Order: sequence, then structure tokens, then C-alpha cells
Amino acid sequence: MASFTKHTLPDYKQHSDVLEDMVIKLYSKGVTTREIADLIEKMSGSHYSAGQVSNISKQMVPKIEVYHKRSLSDKFFCVYLDATYLPLRRQTFEREAVYIAIGIKPNGRQEVIDYCIVPNENIEVWTEILQNMKSRGLKQVELFLSDGVVGMKQALVEAYPKAHFQRCLVHVMRNICAKVRVDDREAVMNDFKQIHQQTNKANAVKILHDFYAKWGKLYSHVVRNLKAIEADMLVFYNYPKQIRPSIYSTNMIKSFNNIVKRKAKPKAEFPTERSLDTFIGIQALSYNDRYFNRIHKGFGQVQDTLESYF
Repeated sequence: MASFTKHTLPDYKQHSDVLEDMVIKLYSKGVTTREIADLIEKMSGSHYSAGQVSNISKQMVPKIEVYHKRSLSDKFFCVYLDATYLPLRRQTFEREAVYIAIGIKPNGRQEVIDYCIVPNENIEVWTEILQNMKSRGLKQVELFLSDGVVGMKQALVEAYPKAHFQRCLVHVMRNICAKVRVDDREAVMNDFKQIHQQTNKANAVKILHDFYAKWGKLYSHVVRNLKAIEADMLVFYNYPKQIRPSIYSTNMIKSFNNIVKRKAKPKAEFPTERSLDTFIGIQALSYNDRYFNRIHKGFGQVQDTLESYF
């Protein structure tokens, strides 16, 4: 007797797997659980409650737990550190800090190394993150980049004494902008932007010192603050010109943060820390999959040079 195989519809398990994959993809894009349930019912006729959708997204929890504990590459050329804030409901509605570390390896491949969720940004948490990365196998970093978190440089010295530190120049510019008169902002910013556009470090130092001379009398507090961090502002000039546009600021990690915040916006708030962790974890895993075989701009041209730093 001939066997009959249906071809018009996938079997139940395959159908279910496709829907569950769709749920996870929609959830990662910031679509709310109620909206996902409505969409699936309209598209497939299958009824999913918001609670069922939430349970499906929880299937990612074990994968995210593995992600947080996985062994890390032993070396990254540079690591970007930054915190962003997302809404999380605990006893009261709050925006909580999400600490994120993204790295670029000497071969130019980039990766969300890890993240964690804590109520506020403070140096103690950054210290724990750095020590955790080291304990999981990340032994060498040539360059760290971050904003002006108090104590960051000392925390980096303790965890990675051979690493160098670059202060994010975009953050520096924002701080300057907030401390000068509105009428002077355009001129001040135009002068300061010249600092990261030079062909070599000597020229950049000259431009910076010209900036001190020009604006020091009018904005002595601004110049005083810049002099205090001068050693950390021009470190990126020590590296090949092909990668300098990527290592004078934390713009790369800001781009990831902006994607996360944009996708989180429709959710208004996350009901639990686990739901927020799941959401960010899906973003991190997706990012790492997407960039696994991509070489960051400029890095491919100087790979041998970057390997020589180690």
C-alpha cells in the first residue's frame, strides 16, 4: 500500500517551531507580548495569549545564562565600556543602568563581551565587570575606551595594568559644550574638533595647546579640566591612522545602546530584571551572530600591526 505524505502544511512541530522563532524575533525588535499574540493570531489563526508569548521568550534564558558564563577570547585589541539606562519596574518605576562591554579583536571582529543590570552606574560595578572578564579568560587588552566615570582609570590599571586608556572625545566635547556660553559654542566646538582630525599626535598637541591659549582666559575652568585629562585624550594617535576614527570615541558602543533603547521603547517598562536581561541578551546574541565574520572598518588593513601589540 502506497504511503501518503502531505505537502501543503508543515507538521505540527515544524509549524510550532516556526511560530516560536517568529515570537522571539518580534520580541527582540521591541514588539510587546500582547501585540505579538495579536499578530500571530491574524497571520496563522493560532491563538497565543500574551502569557504564552512571554513564556516562549523565556526559552532564551538558558542560552543567555550560558552567554554570561562562556569563556572569552584571550585578547581584544580594544574594549569599549559604557552604561545606558532602561526602564525597569522594581518596587517603583525606575530607569536602571545597563553596563555594556563591546570589544574588537586584533583580527577586526567585534563582539558584545558582556553586560549587567544594576540600579546606578558606579566604579565598583565596573571593577567587578573587569575582574569577571579577566577570570573568564580575557587576559590582554591593548586599549580601553570610556567616558569620564570617576575612578575608571584606576580600575583599569588594577585589572589590566598593561592596557592603555582613551577618554571618549565626544563626551569631552559635550562637557565643554555644557560649560560655555551659547553664543560661543559653535566656535569652541569647531576649534576642539580639529584635535582629532590631525595627521599625527604632534600636530594634535599643538592644536590643543592653541585651544588653551585662545579660550583659557574666557573659560579657565574648561581649560583647567582639559589639562587634567590631556594624557588620556590623544592616546588614539599612537595607533595606525586606519583605525583612529574608531578609537577616539565610544561611538561604536553608543550605536549598539541606541539600537537597544529604540527597540525597548514600545515596551514602556520591563516588569522584572529577568525580562530586561532576556531582552538585552537577545540583542547581544543577535549582534554577535551578525558581526561574527565581519571585519570592522580599517582593522583589516592593519591586522598584522595590531597582532604585534601582543
